[in-house]
Order: sequence, then C-alpha cells, then structure tokens
Amino acid sequence: MRVLNELLRFESKDPALAKVSVSDVELSRDLSVARVWFSVLDPAADVDAAADGLRRAAGFLRSRLGKELSVRHVPELRFEHDDSAERGLALTDLIDRAGGGRQSEE
Repeated sequence: MRVLNELLRFESKDPALAKVSVSDVELSRDLSVARVWFSVLDPAADVDAAADGLRRAAGFLRSRLGKELSVRHVPELRFEHDDSAERGLALTDLIDRAGGGRQSEE
C-alpha cells in the first residue's frame, strides 16, 4: 500500500493520479489478485477518470511493484473506489444539522 501510494504520487505521469490515495489492499488467497481500494483526495475530481487512469497505469504499477518488493509474481491489480471518507463526511454533516436543530429549540 505504501509503495503504491509513493508510485502514484511521485512517479506517475498522469496528473489525475497524483490526487489518488490507496486506502487498502486485499490479496486473494492464492496471491494472484490484489483488490486496491482508492479514494480521490479532491472532492471535485472525477472518480471515473481516476479509475480509468489507474487501469491504464496498472501495467506500469505492477512492474514497479515487482522491482520495489523483489517478488517473483506481482498480483493482478483490480481497482475499487473507496467512498468511506465521503460517506463519513455526509454522516458528520447530518449529525451537525440534527444537533443544530436541537440547540435552536432550547
């Protein structure tokens, strides 16, 4: 996860990928597939464009991961959007609005 974040931030040529953060990586039991959960740091950024950029960069990322981690077989990277941060912000906003309504009643 750390190496992927560094590759995206410092070695990717796609400027949209500099605004992407890897939040989790899940490996399959046989280590052949890695589900990479990512979030977009800029709320105004297009998630679909970031996902497409990640898919295009998958070969580059796999080759660099193989060199950095010194492993014989690098798993296939499958990218999934992690929207937990956005959902957390929405819940916080709902809680703040609900709490604000109570204060005005008192």
